[in-house]
Amino acid sequence: MPHNSLEHNVNTFALFRLGFRPFFLAAGLFSIVAMGIWMVEIVAAIQIIPSTTPPMFWHAHEMIYGYTLAVLAGFLLTAVKNWTGMQTLHGLPLKLLLLCWLLARVAAIIPGPNALLAAVILDNAFIVFLSVALTLPVIRAKLWKNMAVVSKVYFILIGNIIYALGQLGLFADGQRLGIFIGLYMILSLILVLSRRVMPMFIERGVGYGISLKNYMWLDISVFLLFLAFAICDIFLNYPLLTACLAGALFILHAIRLAGWHTHGIWHKPLLWVLYLAYAWIIFGFGLKSASLLFGFSPSLAVHAFAAGGIGMMTLGMMSRVSLGHTGRNIMQPPAGLGLIFSTLFLGTCTRVLFPLLFSGHYLLWIGVSQALWMSAFALFVFIYAPILIHPRLDGKWG
Repeated sequence: MPHNSLEHNVNTFALFRLGFRPFFLAAGLFSIVAMGIWMVEIVAAIQIIPSTTPPMFWHAHEMIYGYTLAVLAGFLLTAVKNWTGMQTLHGLPLKLLLLCWLLARVAAIIPGPNALLAAVILDNAFIVFLSVALTLPVIRAKLWKNMAVVSKVYFILIGNIIYALGQLGLFADGQRLGIFIGLYMILSLILVLSRRVMPMFIERGVGYGISLKNYMWLDISVFLLFLAFAICDIFLNYPLLTACLAGALFILHAIRLAGWHTHGIWHKPLLWVLYLAYAWIIFGFGLKSASLLFGFSPSLAVHAFAAGGIGMMTLGMMSRVSLGHTGRNIMQPPAGLGLIFSTLFLGTCTRVLFPLLFSGHYLLWIGVSQALWMSAFALFVFIYAPILIHPRLDGKWG
């Protein structure tokens, strides 16, 4: 790693110094492109997505294994460096990892069996490469407790392999199974990381002394119930049991989130975006239970989890991590963050709540929510691209 002062002064391109930089920028750009393709396909009814993949599966896969996994790659490569004190991928290896991810995204939109096979190979190679890059520092540092987080990437890999086998016609129902394994593993990872960091962020960020409560019985309960819920919903056909488990998770996570509330969060965009993202996940559990009991569209729960929970959480964490790891003051974030997060929140409301209340204009709500999603991420890229590309303000390497 270069450390001399001359390098800091001359080289103003720092995109490949640490994992969060290229992957956050790539994720932001890709989320706009992928949603734009989905808008043309669904709203304009112009076929872009190859006929080898049902459009709904392409959309779900690219948002979970494309966009979200890119954010997690950037976040975890940076977090593992902090946890272990060991350098994670940078320079050429980081470029190769990003290239593997990018080529998989391109191949997935090219028609033909050869492109499909290339997308399958590249996509899974990317996750294998990422898994190894995250695991080796943890093993070398012997910080085994962090394998609880890193191991979830291996389960995401299993989900993507099952999806790929479904695409290739080798696993019946493989695409649906792969989508939901990926969705629920990412939700699980987000809930685990939120339990680790959200209370700390709130206590340090509100500007006054506060001690937030966490309960061991609650932590154990939500972990076991979520595991049972995911298995039941993905692999078994017991709607009443799944609805009860989702209802219990709705109640328990609401208790946890209520324990983290303090009025000061509403003055800090980097706090309320995470709080509202968690609230969307809770609402998703409620909608999941209601869809099974009362026949609501199951896609509403999926989008509460995905657009609201995962979308707002990843956008909030990218915004925060990018400031902290480039030597900027988190307490003085860019002025546009409130607008970015509000736009995405409104987009999620349009996608989840409006079809529930005004079902006669379903395609309109989808189009508006897609436009709001793309607007939020375009603003993020506009503000954060210079931050991610240029060196740290404090002159440190990374």
